Amino acid sequence: MGELVLAAKMTHVPTMLMSEQEGPVKGKRQTAIDGHREIARRAKELGATTVVICDTHWVLNAGFHINANTRFEGLFTSNEFPQFIQNLPYRYDGNPDLGDAIARIACAKGVHTLAHHLDSLEVEYGTLVPMRFMSREHEMKVVSVGAWCTSHDHDESRVIGEAIREAIEASDEKVLLVASGSLSHKIWANKDYAANNGTFTISAEFNRQVDLHVLEMWKNGDHATFLKMLGDYATYCCGEGSMHDTAMLYGALGWDAYDAKCEVVTDYFPSSGTGQTNVIFPVQ
Repeated sequence: MGELVLAAKMTHVPTMLMSEQEGPVKGKRQTAIDGHREIARRAKELGATTVVICDTHWVLNAGFHINANTRFEGLFTSNEFPQFIQNLPYRYDGNPDLGDAIARIACAKGVHTLAHHLDSLEVEYGTLVPMRFMSREHEMKVVSVGAWCTSHDHDESRVIGEAIREAIEASDEKVLLVASGSLSHKIWANKDYAANNGTFTISAEFNRQVDLHVLEMWKNGDHATFLKMLGDYATYCCGEGSMHDTAMLYGALGWDAYDAKCEVVTDYFPSSGTGQTNVIFPVQ
């Protein structure tokens, strides 16, 4: 019987890659990198064989989609930030059986979901950035789930999370589940970016304060209250991908019955106007 052994909310900001290159960002995101590596170490200790990543950089306009290919390999250049992420090599094994099972169970629960086995289906950087650093500590098979949802509601994403948990428990895998996305996500307006040192600042103090409050709620295990505000939080603080990655995470963890106290492994930091962190959600 399979097991969900660890879950986490993780940043994927491109400046993490730039932090290891010569230039003004060198070394500036080391704490975020260290957080990724620590989460991978914990997953390794718990025997994780696969990571399922809910990726808020994979945009979905209809249905839910899962990249369940056997292998992911190539060079990635971001069409959003080609100056930040270019010619990034990647090579990871997939877990098609688990990806297919998630889609099958989600459909049985009434949420239309497709699993794909296509070499030409690109993996987005919400998956590639965490894998870049986690793979230094532990090799895991990868399943990528689209989580930038444009015409979906959080209840549907909750069901996807439930399907992820059920598929894991019906498998022989031990799994790390990652919600790959920011907290608040109001990127600086282009005309204001340089004047506000945008790479290292938040775009709205309101967003920072709400982000910090949410982190306290997570640390205290007050998830039931958080879920009551998830929709408004995603709307008013511009949650990345409308925070469908987070809804999937909570669906897998038991939704409002979940009450574990979370561990912040990377202190909150602003990036390009957004709020970022790495947080471990213990599995009950």
